[in-house]
Amino acid sequence: MIRRPDATDLARIAVFAAVIAVLGLPGGIPVFGGVPITAQTLGVMLAGAVLGPWFGALSVTVLLALVAVGLPLLAGGRGGFGVFVGPTAGYLLGWVLGAAVVGLIVHAGGRRPVVWRTALAMLAGGVVAIYALGIPVQSLVTRLPLAETALTSLVFIPGDLLKAAVATLVVTTLVRAYPRGFRRDWRAGADARTSARAVA
Repeated sequence: MIRRPDATDLARIAVFAAVIAVLGLPGGIPVFGGVPITAQTLGVMLAGAVLGPWFGALSVTVLLALVAVGLPLLAGGRGGFGVFVGPTAGYLLGWVLGAAVVGLIVHAGGRRPVVWRTALAMLAGGVVAIYALGIPVQSLVTRLPLAETALTSLVFIPGDLLKAAVATLVVTTLVRAYPRGFRRDWRAGADARTSARAVA
């Protein structure tokens, strides 16, 4: 069951939408032999991990809604409805799915996030889920074969793996330093599972 957002939740959703937008200000950052990557996917990963699946996806949706009405919030100062019919449209929609997948895995079973599960979440949501939507749409828009499109996308994998590693480090550090920032009662989740096993 999805919890109804309160004023604090709405503020956090807005903050993470802003964080994703700010991470796009530098534009493309050349790494790994000059291949440019943007940091906005890092914000998507963090939104899903900190806010959870539904609020994380909502924060990304808020950002994309602002982009759709014309605000230049994507990397390189892009904005407007046209970006949703271009080659990168699938990746943008993949951000919503990616944030949800990250949140579902990080907080699976109401358990406290641990390093291995957080890293898995960043890979599954922050890389695989986004590419799963992005590559087919890019292939459709550019009219290039799916295999060829996937192959050309491999050049961005090292940068995405770097962002997944950074996101994992940030989240695991935040869990130790400021667990209240997640607004979750992980102990209650563990107690509920213990009680269920006892009843069974």
